[in-house]
Amino acid sequence: MKQYKLWAVALALGFSSTAVAQKVTSITEKETTRLIKTLSADDMQGRSTFTPGIDKAADFIAQEFKRIGLKPLPGNAHYEQEFTVFRVKPGKVQAQLNSKTISPENAFASTSQAQLNWQADKQRQIVTIKEGANLRDELMKAQSLQEEALVLVHPSHEQAFKNFQRYFTRSSVKTDLGKEASKVYLLTDQFTPGSYTINLSSNVEQLPLANVGGMIEGKRTDEYVVFSGHYDHIGIGKAVDGDSIANGADDDASGTAAMMMLADYYKKQGKPERSLLFVAFTAEEIGGYGSKYFSEQLDPNQIVAMFNIEMVGKPSKFGPNSAYLTGFERSDMGQLMQKSLEGTSYSIHPDPYPEQNLFYRSDNATLARLGVPAHTISSVQIDQDKTYHTVKDEFEMLNMPHLTNMIRAIALASQSIVNGTATPSRVDKSQVRQ
Repeated sequence: MKQYKLWAVALALGFSSTAVAQKVTSITEKETTRLIKTLSADDMQGRSTFTPGIDKAADFIAQEFKRIGLKPLPGNAHYEQEFTVFRVKPGKVQAQLNSKTISPENAFASTSQAQLNWQADKQRQIVTIKEGANLRDELMKAQSLQEEALVLVHPSHEQAFKNFQRYFTRSSVKTDLGKEASKVYLLTDQFTPGSYTINLSSNVEQLPLANVGGMIEGKRTDEYVVFSGHYDHIGIGKAVDGDSIANGADDDASGTAAMMMLADYYKKQGKPERSLLFVAFTAEEIGGYGSKYFSEQLDPNQIVAMFNIEMVGKPSKFGPNSAYLTGFERSDMGQLMQKSLEGTSYSIHPDPYPEQNLFYRSDNATLARLGVPAHTISSVQIDQDKTYHTVKDEFEMLNMPHLTNMIRAIALASQSIVNGTATPSRVDKSQVRQ
C-alpha cells in the first residue's frame, strides 16, 4: 500500500521518480500559505520602503532564515544586508541670467547635490530648446548628458515646462550624493548667456535600507546561484471601499515566500555543489536599490545564475502548472529549465508580454546588465490583472495550489544548475539597456 501511494503521488505530479516526488512534496501549500499570509497581513502596512511595516517584514524573513539554518551572505555578520541611500528634494533655484533675475517659478534643477553654486563656466554645457522643438525629447537628451548643463527653454513651452518642473522638484532617492551631473532648467527667451549665477540648496535625508539574505555554502565556494524576490510594496494609499492598505500578496509576497520555501527545500537536500544565495530585496518599487547594492558586493563573474521570482500567485496564460521567464532569449537558462522539467506536468515558457518590458521591471535587470544570466520567473497575466498595485492585491486573490506548484517547479528546474551539471550561458551586456 505504501509503495502504491508513492507511485500515485509521482504520477499525479508528472514525475518519473518517486524519490524526486517525495523531495518536492516537502514544499507544502500549508507552509507557503503561512508565509504569504504573514507577509501580506494588514500589520505589515503594505511594506512600503522607509516604514515600520517593511522593517517588520525584514525581521520576519530574518527569523525564517535563522529557523531554516542559513548562514548570512558573504561578508555579512547577520541576515540584514544594510546600506543607506539619500532622499533629495531640490530647493527653489535662485538664478540670474545676463544680470536679469529669473523667477523661481521659471526654474528647476535635477541634481543629487546638497548645494549648487554656479558661475558662468566655459566647461559647463549650454543647451537651448527653441520654439517648435519637442520639449520632452530635448529634455531627455539633456538629462542623459554626462556633464553639468544649463538648459534654456523658450517661453512657448511654458505649460509643458511646468509639468516637468512638478516632476523634477519632487523628492527622489539617490545612492550617492554628487555623482550625477546636475542640470538646471530655465524658462527664458535669452539664449546667449554672457553671464549667469545659479544657487540652490537641497533638503537631504540619509535613510537606512536592508536586503535580507542568507546562504547555503556549497562545495564550490566561488560559484553562486541566486534565488530572490523583493519584499517591499507600495504601502498605504487612497482608501477603496474602506481599505487603504496595498498588501502586495502577489507583488511580491508570492515571490518572497517562494524564495524562502526554496531555501528550506535546498537546506534539507544536504550540501549543494554550488553555493546558494537566498535574497529578499528591498526598494524594488522605487528603483531597484536593493538589487543594485547587492550586485556591488559580489564579483558578477562568480554568479552562475539568478532565479528572480515575481508574481507567481495566479495561473499563467499557458495553463496549469506553467510560468514564463523574462528575457528568455538572452541566455539559455530557460532552455535548461525546460529540459529539467521534461517528463513533469510543469512548463516554463518565453515571456508572452514583450511590450511590457518585464525583463527590465524587476530586480533581475541589475545583474543581467553585469552579464549574469538573471531572469524573472512569473505567471501573472499582466495585461489583464486588475489587482496589480491596488488594495485588492490580497491573499484571497491568490491560487495557492498553483503557487505551491510553481515553487516545486522552480525547485526541479533549478536542480541541474544547483548541482553543477548545467551552466547557463552569459547575458550579452552590450545588448542590455542601461
